[in-house]
Amino acid sequence: MMTSESASLESLRVLFQSDDYIVVDKHWDIRIDSKMWYEKHTVQAQLRHHFPQLADPSTYYGFRFCHQLDFSTSGALCVALNKAAAGRAYRCFKDRTVTKAYLAVVRGLVEKETQTLDFSIGKNSSEGKTHMMCIEGTEGCENPKPCQTELMVLEYGLYDGDPVTKVLLQPLTGRTHQLRVHCSAIGHPIVGDFTYSLGADDSTYRMMLHAHLLHIPLEPEPLLVSAGDPFLPAVDPKWLPQRSLRTLTATVEALLEHRVEENRKIKEEKRERARREEEKRKGRREQRIEQESEEQRMQCQQWLSEWAGD
Repeated sequence: MMTSESASLESLRVLFQSDDYIVVDKHWDIRIDSKMWYEKHTVQAQLRHHFPQLADPSTYYGFRFCHQLDFSTSGALCVALNKAAAGRAYRCFKDRTVTKAYLAVVRGLVEKETQTLDFSIGKNSSEGKTHMMCIEGTEGCENPKPCQTELMVLEYGLYDGDPVTKVLLQPLTGRTHQLRVHCSAIGHPIVGDFTYSLGADDSTYRMMLHAHLLHIPLEPEPLLVSAGDPFLPAVDPKWLPQRSLRTLTATVEALLEHRVEENRKIKEEKRERARREEEKRKGRREQRIEQESEEQRMQCQQWLSEWAGD
């Protein structure tokens, strides 16, 4: 279980391991930086420490992160150990069949218990904010793209005496800082998000955002990993739950069932499209053969007429 203590090389927790993938529970105080392999406070250094075989340059240059987590976000992070495995995972992310769910504690009491956050997000070009993203329509927002996030309220409570809401967030798209920007856009920024509170929220030891669930529908065996819940009073006594609306387990199960059904429909649609394309190709081949046969028949008749004239 994630703690409030700073990261160390020994603190890496492996959630899943196979010949192709490793999924780790990334600490909130550690970053991903492929350019700084030997820096102590990187996921790469932790992997090298726990898996000596990855210290071989020919090996570690072959592994790839399947996705990204912000520096201050904790939770499930998948690493592909070879190019082929990375390619299989990449296709799932590209087809948007991957399911990710994040736990967050946000400021204030979110009134609408389930909602879809639908704000296009772009790069912030305003002076002093170029490291940030922003929603369409705000000053300096460049090249905004559609983004959707599903939000489900789990609990209401207090954090260090202030009203907060514990939510489950499911990103349906994958823009930089999407969850942080969307929560801020509805007036409920994530607790401890120094950047999107414009420096005001600096009293907590971490940002309260955690990658709880990762499901990658790989063939023949899907990858399904849960990174637990670090936002518990036993871990952080400042968090005081007061009213629960739904359990995390039941909410995640319903989310996965819905997503599995969606993925099944996507596969069926792809198969149907492929079948129709094959029928079109077959029809074009048959038409071409018929045309060629007709041309050959006419040519034969012409030859026969010429022979008869001779």
